[in-house]
Amino acid sequence: MDQSKVTVRYAKAFFSLAKEKNMLEEIKADASLVEQLTKESADFVLLLESPVIKTSQKITLLKSIFEGKVNELTINFLTLVAENKRETYIGDMCRHLLTLYRQDQGVKSAVITTAVPLQEDLITHINKKLESEFNTRVELSQRVDSDLIGGFVLRIDDRQIDASLASQLRKVKETLLQTEINK
Repeated sequence: MDQSKVTVRYAKAFFSLAKEKNMLEEIKADASLVEQLTKESADFVLLLESPVIKTSQKITLLKSIFEGKVNELTINFLTLVAENKRETYIGDMCRHLLTLYRQDQGVKSAVITTAVPLQEDLITHINKKLESEFNTRVELSQRVDSDLIGGFVLRIDDRQIDASLASQLRKVKETLLQTEINK
């Protein structure tokens, strides 16, 4: 079975169960924690992907890592995934579950990329502007990319606003090259 089908099926099933049990907020927080761990910890990813570590050991380690930090339902979900030998997809399952949560709650996800970190009050101001523009709740996250030189790139849904200095310089360069060619 293809990876995307696996992640979608497990995420949908877990999301449906959480919704049925009225535990969406708790499960969202748990999924965020697990997904963050898969992004930040190479050791955790190695644990999940290792063919040498037995499934029973992986389950024991998953329980010891998350016990007291996540809901019992989440631990049961992680155990089920490991028992079915799908643990390498845990990060993607959590990512998809968070997407399902945002869709269910009518929340848009936005990412602002800048050359330097923005102050918290500016991020809050931008978030409020986006919420009033789109008339819905917006989860704004920030990325830093020094290659932008200055300005920002804002991505929300399938729209992108590129007001970066790097982009402006690239356009000027293209215009100058076109002028050279036309002479």
